[in-house]
Amino acid sequence: METYTILLVDDEEAVIQTIMSKIPWQELGFSIIGYANNGAKALEMIKEVQPDVIMTDIRMPYMDGMELADQVRRLYPDTKILFFTGFDEFEYAKEAVHLEAEEYILKPVNAVELTRIFTRVKTKLDQAISAKRNIETLRHAYQASLPQLQANFFVTLIEGRLHPDDIERQMEDYQLELNGPYLCCLVVHTSSSYLPKDMTPALLATFVQKQAEEQLARDWQAQVFTYLENTILIAQLQREHDISELTDQSDRFCHYVQRISGAVVTIGLGEVCRSLPELAQSYKSARLAVTSRVIYGRSRSINLQEMEPQEQSQFVSANESELPQLIKIIRIGTEEELTQAVDAYMQTVFYPETSLPHHQIYTMELLCGLYRFAQTNDLNAAAFSGDIRTLSDRLLELEAEDLRDWLLKICQSMRLQLVHARCRSTQTYVSRARDFVAQHYMDESLSLDQVCEALGVSNSYFSTIFKKETGNSFIGYLTEYRMQHAARLLSETAEKSYIIARQVGYSDPNYFSYVFKRQFGVAPSRYRTEAGAP
Repeated sequence: METYTILLVDDEEAVIQTIMSKIPWQELGFSIIGYANNGAKALEMIKEVQPDVIMTDIRMPYMDGMELADQVRRLYPDTKILFFTGFDEFEYAKEAVHLEAEEYILKPVNAVELTRIFTRVKTKLDQAISAKRNIETLRHAYQASLPQLQANFFVTLIEGRLHPDDIERQMEDYQLELNGPYLCCLVVHTSSSYLPKDMTPALLATFVQKQAEEQLARDWQAQVFTYLENTILIAQLQREHDISELTDQSDRFCHYVQRISGAVVTIGLGEVCRSLPELAQSYKSARLAVTSRVIYGRSRSINLQEMEPQEQSQFVSANESELPQLIKIIRIGTEEELTQAVDAYMQTVFYPETSLPHHQIYTMELLCGLYRFAQTNDLNAAAFSGDIRTLSDRLLELEAEDLRDWLLKICQSMRLQLVHARCRSTQTYVSRARDFVAQHYMDESLSLDQVCEALGVSNSYFSTIFKKETGNSFIGYLTEYRMQHAARLLSETAEKSYIIARQVGYSDPNYFSYVFKRQFGVAPSRYRTEAGAP
């Protein structure tokens, strides 16, 4: 049985002694922990012992019972207050009700009545504690399940299964914050084909997720959870073009994890968005980026917005698996994979026996899907140049093998156009970088970071395509460009060497001479002499 504590407050010592001796407090479930002869002293004791019940007289010196009750109600709202007094005055009773007193007892105190009153108070206290314990139990259970509830919320969010009106409410319920102002979904894929020694796939994935939480999630205030055996991050960006920095850091993370553990990790970065409902599209593009590792390589970050020539739009097809898979292979597959994908599509959709209406529906689905893909990617599909209904009628007359040959031909054409478009996209980056160097080579602070910021592209991706297109690193190209320009100035002008050094981006003439000699094999002064310069 619960035992509750009581503090007695009265300026008459005899009254307190009578109350203490008349009632079997232990049998009622109470114990008297002390008494005070005025409200001021009682308040000091209450701060120390914090009793469950205060039984106080009203009229006392220094601080009366009303003022004491008011202070207790503000500071200790769960404490029960009982008034007892020899003054049966209505105004006091009204004030006692206002102060939410449990009882108003008149002196002299009657033992039977007092026992009855404290029995009621004990019942109320028991009920209050029981309710509080139930609430605490529920709160603990809720807090324990909160991580799983949060993960479930994020899964439904990135799948696009939440109504926009419900998102904010659930965010509050699950104690989550994603203020952005920009958001980006990342899919962290850990290959199970490259397992370090003594590692299982599950253990390796857990290790990678922990590293992602400590590095990427910390720096980008990201929410982290697991979905479809991948680690998913929802990163918060202050500026839209911070995606380049996030791409670079993700790339470094992949190399870091491989170096310390041998894990092969690929990170796909989705589209940057500004609202929570748009995260579903960001997740789709991040998943597509991860699946592109077959052509862009593993152990790196992949941001298709940097690599693809056009913004990818989503098409809708009645076929929920085969046609989207074929479209994906057109976008990222090899020629051999594309042939296999066409054969698989035909084998699944057209070769099985089916009715004429179904055959017509499948043909129109195929045409609509390919047509929409060509339009959204700005592809020149000659097959769609005429009336699409006429084309549909013609295809319906073809035998299955002839239809297969037509499909393979148009898919190959689309694939080649995308390959060339990607090539043009990378060449555009390189061309723009060269133009930037031509305009800023004299700036000694010119760096790879500065060029990438101007181009709006990540360092890792730019470095890769620049080296691939030019056969040289960006810094190597910048150095050669400056040295060629310096050589021309040495040959055609009489400017001092240190002045020419400043004109091509070197504030230190000694370092300029060192770089020049490393480039041409002779010092600037000798180069000028041998060139017969003025």
